[in-house]
Amino acid sequence: MITVLVVDDVAPMREQYAYDLRRLGEFESLTADGGQAALDLLLEEAVDCVILDLEMPGMDGFDLLRAMSERELRVPVIVYTGTGNYERCVQAVRLGAYAFIDKAESMEKVVHEIQNAVERGRLEGEVAALRAQLLDTSSLIGTSGPMRDLKAAMARLAPIPSPILVVGESGTGKELVARELHRLGPGERRPFIAVNCAALPENLIESELFGHERGAFTGAHQTRRGAFELAREGTLFLDEIAEMPAAAQAKLLRVLEEREIVRLGGSRTIVVDTRVVAATNRDLEQEVEAKRFRQDLLFRLNVHTLSVPPLRDRRSDVPDLVAHLTHRLCARLGIRPKTVEAEAVALLMAHDWRRNNVRELRNVVERMIIATDGDRIGVAAVPPDLQTTARVLPSAEQPRTFQERKAEAERQIVVAALERNDWHITNTAKELGLADHASLLKIMRRHGITSR
Repeated sequence: MITVLVVDDVAPMREQYAYDLRRLGEFESLTADGGQAALDLLLEEAVDCVILDLEMPGMDGFDLLRAMSERELRVPVIVYTGTGNYERCVQAVRLGAYAFIDKAESMEKVVHEIQNAVERGRLEGEVAALRAQLLDTSSLIGTSGPMRDLKAAMARLAPIPSPILVVGESGTGKELVARELHRLGPGERRPFIAVNCAALPENLIESELFGHERGAFTGAHQTRRGAFELAREGTLFLDEIAEMPAAAQAKLLRVLEEREIVRLGGSRTIVVDTRVVAATNRDLEQEVEAKRFRQDLLFRLNVHTLSVPPLRDRRSDVPDLVAHLTHRLCARLGIRPKTVEAEAVALLMAHDWRRNNVRELRNVVERMIIATDGDRIGVAAVPPDLQTTARVLPSAEQPRTFQERKAEAERQIVVAALERNDWHITNTAKELGLADHASLLKIMRRHGITSR
């Protein structure tokens, strides 16, 4: 529900506005008789929009706008006026107000303006999140067998509102899987909120997840929505879930079962319709046996499980990943585009990538870009430790069938040959000793390899 704060020193006006907003817009409405009272409320309550009168004794509307800016209270403000002095309203917009309206306007239009202001605030938050995402140079790239299986499973699970557990080694792209589940499920118009449970101090994680009221603890100077509220009707991604403290695990279990939260220091129950996607690189069964993770929480989270394959089990995706990373990194670093030669790509395909998977590959590609002055990145730019790396079979922890290994090996051979021949189909078919280019195209279709 949208919460609106009406700020006006004239009691009949603000009370009528608050009543009409509750009646017509089905908003939750609060009132304040001046700028200071409004500022205090903004610090205590989670407000979605402010209706503000400019002409008030004491702290007027302009002072309140300045105070909100100083405290980084990013709440959309709609100025309303009964004097017709639109120059003052324009000045307020320059101070950060979203829009201005006349007090004589119909309440239907006011409700519409509030909805637009709240929607714009949400979109601005999403744009900021997307900009941060664009800085991430990794992506869910790959058409190998393991990746096709993963994407098919994601397509099946995305519409389901139940919790999903994503497992995989560090650097395999678990957050990217969560973002794709969100895109295919709740959709990009819904919020996606990511919380790294390992990066937060134990005494702050509950506040981060469930929010807090003003004064709930030392330093809680204003009411704050938690991740569950911010992700309402969207997706909450809990990374490194195995690192969550026991107390927070108990509260998370309650939220998953009852779909409601209570902010720290508060008593009001808030209903949340949020899909949870959790991720870990640990074996949660072992964590349960070691008494570090709640068994009932594991049962609640792993109704559906997605396993992200390590890069060494999908080496034939390395050329596509290298091309993608090279393009994105060059753009990010502000340098002219470069390409990686086939011999260098072959060395990267042969590496184990056991330390950090795609994240490790991304770091290596950046080093290679920086080390190369020309437009083509050759073998000399490949780090020495990678040049001497011997190819190893998949680890015992990630068993794969003979048919899966055979298919991936065949795919690697074809992709490597295509790379050496600059993806010229006829020349590649000749190198591989195939009857004609049609035979190669048939093999490529079987393995999901598309021509560049």
